[in-house]
Amino acid sequence: MSPRSVPTARQRRLGTELRKMREHAGMNVVQAAEQLGVNRTRISNMEAGRFGVSEERVRTLAAIYSCGDQAYVDQLVAVAVERGNGWWEDYRGKLAANALDLAELEHHAVEVRSVQIVHMPGLLQTEDYAKAVLSTAEPEPTPVQLRVRLSHRLKRRDVLDREDPPQCAFLIHEAALRLHFGGPKVARRQLEYVLEASERDNVTVRVIPFSAGGFPNAGCSTTYFSGPVPQLDTVQIDAPTGSALLDSEAHLANYRRVLDRTEEGVMTSEDTRDFVHAIANQL
Repeated sequence: MSPRSVPTARQRRLGTELRKMREHAGMNVVQAAEQLGVNRTRISNMEAGRFGVSEERVRTLAAIYSCGDQAYVDQLVAVAVERGNGWWEDYRGKLAANALDLAELEHHAVEVRSVQIVHMPGLLQTEDYAKAVLSTAEPEPTPVQLRVRLSHRLKRRDVLDREDPPQCAFLIHEAALRLHFGGPKVARRQLEYVLEASERDNVTVRVIPFSAGGFPNAGCSTTYFSGPVPQLDTVQIDAPTGSALLDSEAHLANYRRVLDRTEEGVMTSEDTRDFVHAIANQL
């Protein structure tokens, strides 16, 4: 296969998992190359996501590495055989790569757990609210850039309307409810939209009130994406310089604990609806 100029996060993840599988088997690159009958550069390029990997090669490598987890191998094969480009590829070259990676993660996730500190979850933002939030970027986006970013953000919401949408649990800090991006009218409609979304079978919304005090990782928003098998879970952390994706076993275990502890101080779904209604009525 010809080399990829810009592998996607999912393609890189396949390579990462092949590397983890090799290391778990106690093999170095040279030994793996000898077993597969290729040069060591081919192994390195596959593990970096620079070259595609066929279904047959994934299964051969799994056998070489004595990986007996068939569900895991099957999911790696599913990644390897993907040929169609997702809708987010229309934005490549127009948006930062991490924005495309986020849409790709949402598309393939079976469950999403999110803690949002100062903004509403991207999947639950109204058009006017999203426009107001995106307008605060520095440097200030041009009208064309703003339209592209807004179009991408609104398109992401479609994942909730699929026949097999991910199960989503959104923990939203009270600060996000009270920050009036776009002014009181926009903020009120945004709160109403969140309440409407919370009625979906696949969406749970719960508020972290100021009264809950401190909680783990309070300084940044965090989203945990569960894949079809636990080994393909991913954590996304928001930062001023862009989002970071984490997938090591240690990181995944740590952020599961972070989310579990954060949930201890949140309101029930019923109390959340009453609380959001009260704030909306104040606007």
